[in-house]
Formats: sequence, C-alpha cells, structure tokens
Amino acid sequence: MIDWRAFVIVSVASLFSSALLVSLYSLGLRLLTTAGRIPLVDPLEFTGAITVLTPKKAAKQLKRARKAAAANPLTPGVKRLALCAGYACFVLCGIAVLYGIYLIVPALHR
Repeated sequence: MIDWRAFVIVSVASLFSSALLVSLYSLGLRLLTTAGRIPLVDPLEFTGAITVLTPKKAAKQLKRARKAAAANPLTPGVKRLALCAGYACFVLCGIAVLYGIYLIVPALHR
C-alpha cells in the first residue's frame, strides 16, 4: 500500500528544492552580470555546442559586453558587493546539492 502522506511530502520537498536551486543559480548569474562579469565562453573551448560562434561574432559580443559594463552606473563598491553575493549564491547552490546527495546516499548517515 502506498503511503500518500509520505509521497506528498517527498513531492513538495523535491519541488521546493529544485525551485531553490534554480533560483540561487539564476540570481548568482544575475549578480555576476551586474558586477560586470559577463559569462562568455570561447568557441574553441566549447565545440560541442549546438551554436558555435565564429571568432568575428565572439569578438563582437565581447565588445558589446565591455561597452555595457562601461555604461554600468554602479559604484565599484556596489559592484564588488554584487560579485561577492553572486559567488555566495553559487556556494549556497553547491551546499544544497551536496546536502541532497547526503540525504540520498544512506552510507553517509553512519
């Protein structure tokens, strides 16, 4: 017989934890871009992508990113705070993943 109460608890916990992980990761990316760190990947390093940028297009995107970073009205202190907060979001996301692994693997409970 299925224990429906336990099933609902696990379903709600997994929904909440996945929403938390996605939110922390996206907030971390947003804070990094606010701080002026644009996450660009060199096409030569990531050749398995569906869309690979040519060097000309990559240079154009990098130029646009630098122009946007220069137009950022935030002070250096606020940018540094956003950078630290972005990295803190990534750390919290990693801790949440490790805690989930700890909960799943019974050998870690002993």
